[in-house]
Amino acid sequence: MSAGSVRRPLIGISAYVEPAGWAVWRDVPAVLVPEAYARAVTAAGGRAVVLPPDDVDGDVVAVLDGLLLAGGADVGPGRYGQRPDPRTEDRPDRDAGELTLLAAALAAELPVLGVCRGMQLLAVAYGGTLHQHLPDVVGHDAHRPAPGVYGSHPVRFAPGSLAATVLAGVKRVNSYHHQAVADPGRLSVTGWAEDGVVEAVEDPALPFVLGVQWHPENEPDPLPITALVRAAGRLVDGGCDARRPRAVASPVGGSTDGQGLSGDRQSTG
Repeated sequence: MSAGSVRRPLIGISAYVEPAGWAVWRDVPAVLVPEAYARAVTAAGGRAVVLPPDDVDGDVVAVLDGLLLAGGADVGPGRYGQRPDPRTEDRPDRDAGELTLLAAALAAELPVLGVCRGMQLLAVAYGGTLHQHLPDVVGHDAHRPAPGVYGSHPVRFAPGSLAATVLAGVKRVNSYHHQAVADPGRLSVTGWAEDGVVEAVEDPALPFVLGVQWHPENEPDPLPITALVRAAGRLVDGGCDARRPRAVASPVGGSTDGQGLSGDRQSTG
C-alpha cells in the first residue's frame, strides 16, 4: 500500500460447506460461496474475505470492517423454538458459526448485511421466528418458482428507513426462498412484498444492520452490498477509534460482549 493511501474495507462473507467437484475431484466437502458476492464487494471498493463456519469465537471481527451473512440453507427451527417441517433443510454448523460472528459484529457495531437466509438468521438472532414453508402461508410459489429459477416481484419500503435510503428507486426485486420472517423479534420491518412477505428488516439502534430477503448480488446494481461497503469504509476512514466495542442487548436475551449468541443448498437460497 502506498504512503497516504487508504486500504479497502475488509468484508467478511459467511460461507457454505457443501459437496463440490472440480478437475478430477467429485463430492469433496468444500468451503464455498457464490462468486457474485465477492464480485459485488470488490466492485463497491471492498475486499472480500470468505469465512468458513466456525463457532469457537468471533475474534475475526476485530480485523473486519463489515459482515455479510450470505444466503443458503434454512435456519434450524430449534433456534426459534419450533419442530422442523419435513421440507426444512438446515445446516447446524452454519447457524452456530454465523450466530457467533453476528454476536461479535453487533458488539463491535460493525456494519452487517443479511441476504435471504442471512436476513432470516438476523430475525432469529433478535428473538424472532420464521415461516418454515412460505407457500403454506401465501398460497403460491412465486417467491421460488422452480429449482434454480428466480422469481421477481414488486417491493415497497418504509419511508425514512435505512432500507428506503439504501434502496431509493428500487421497485422490484428478485426472489428465491421458501421460508420467510414471521416475527422479526426486536428488529424493525421496513420492506414488504405485495403479498405481505417481509422483504427488509433493520436495527435502528445501530449504525448499519440491514437484512434483505432477495439476492442483490445477482442484480445489476447490488445496492445493499454497495451500502454495506460504504458503511464499512467509514470505519476505515475514521481509524480505530471509529469502532468502539460495547455491551449490546443480546439477540437471544441478556447482554453480550460478542460471545453470547448461540447458535446451502436450494432450500432457501
